[in-house]
Amino acid sequence: MLFAFLCQDKPDSLQLRMDTRTVHIEWLNEINAAGTLTFAGPFLDSDGKPNGSLVVVKAETIEEAKAISAADPYAKAGLFESVDVRPWNWVFNKPEA
Repeated sequence: MLFAFLCQDKPDSLQLRMDTRTVHIEWLNEINAAGTLTFAGPFLDSDGKPNGSLVVVKAETIEEAKAISAADPYAKAGLFESVDVRPWNWVFNKPEA
């Protein structure tokens, strides 16, 4: 099953995001190599600066998805003001379809 992580950064936290980006990318590469990551990328503010994240992963349960989300270095660094983990159904433009 797919789960989407809708992550909103805390206000004025761009520097924390940039400081943590390298280890976050390494983590994404690890879960991608493990076959867990479906896709990911940042949300952008009106100036084109990242201010949140969308991450979609494969997991068996919402508890497993929440554990994956909590392992994100951005989450561990305290970057996010909120994280909403939701089951998600990929309908259109799914590569396997």
